[in-house]
Amino acid sequence: MPDTAVRRRSPDRHSERAHAPGRGPGPFTHTAVMAARALRISSRKIDALITSLALPIMLMLIFVYFFGGSIDTGTDYDSYVMYVVPGVLLLSAGFGAATTATAVSEDMKGGIIDRFRSLDVRGTPVLAGHVAASTVRNLCATTLVLGVALLIGFRPAATWSGWLPVAVVLVAYIVALSWISAAIGLLARTPEAASGFTFFMSFLPYPSSAFVPTENMPDWPHGFADHQPITPAIESLRGLLRGQDVGNTPWIALAWAAGMLAVAVGASGTLFRIRTR
Repeated sequence: MPDTAVRRRSPDRHSERAHAPGRGPGPFTHTAVMAARALRISSRKIDALITSLALPIMLMLIFVYFFGGSIDTGTDYDSYVMYVVPGVLLLSAGFGAATTATAVSEDMKGGIIDRFRSLDVRGTPVLAGHVAASTVRNLCATTLVLGVALLIGFRPAATWSGWLPVAVVLVAYIVALSWISAAIGLLARTPEAASGFTFFMSFLPYPSSAFVPTENMPDWPHGFADHQPITPAIESLRGLLRGQDVGNTPWIALAWAAGMLAVAVGASGTLFRIRTR
């Protein structure tokens, strides 16, 4: 009789463990699934992919071949392409990250978030999945931009060890800009509005040292360009790719990226709770 009672209770205990809270997939699994979903959706939007890849390349070609001969970058640069490529890499990251806002806004408008919540998928994995997908897309885009730059005369002098901080700075800014874009997607009520808001984020590389030295600017834009978050990243990439001593500039760039990331993640969490009440 005791043995029978034990045998009868055992399935119940296994059943309770199977349905106990916290036994399902963890947040990292949910994030990976959400990232794969976002990448699949991106692969179906061919026009958006072409735009995010082609626009930075077109801008680089226009500046190099149309404006490069008229821009004084100083005697340290033997060709304008050597000066402009780091800025174009950050510009490419901004354009690519901006699509995250539209994707998040479409999720919020389409009602899929309610379905995710019924499956016990929290807001953080959903947003982190979009950011992870944005990071993958942007790394592919910046690799393509760098490949085209090599074809038109860009010759980096960085050592193999020098490429590591280049990658760290690039990835840090891609992640930070993607989280900012996710917060914008939560703030906007429609995908069209989200796309419009991200224009301001994509605009930041222009009033910086991306295309001209800040010393050549008038006083008031010079001050802004020197103290905005994109300029330290561009100067870090430019010096590292040329194999020069950049001092503490990469640390300043990473501090900016960390600050933007912290604000964006906190704002995203708050906005998601407000939108899903």
